[in-house]
Amino acid sequence: MLIFSDAILGQDPSHLNDARDELHDKLGPKAVVAAAAVAATFSKNDRAANASGIPSELRMLRNSKDIRHALDLNSFRSAANTKKHYPEEM
Repeated sequence: MLIFSDAILGQDPSHLNDARDELHDKLGPKAVVAAAAVAATFSKNDRAANASGIPSELRMLRNSKDIRHALDLNSFRSAANTKKHYPEEM
């Protein structure tokens, strides 16, 4: 359910609580645990890659250029890892 993933990325705790409740009501408690585990694992892997200096993939950079500029993601400190390898794509 996209409402859960949107709520995880949002800033409103009540929105997350509502999304969690809706997921629970529609798919059960195991779905809430599974969805939270997937989100946590993605966050962990992303942080580990950033911490070790792994740059983003070139294909991902090219496909995300508009959204990165719209959200000013290139200004994040972790973007430096990618800028070193693909400065023309930033």
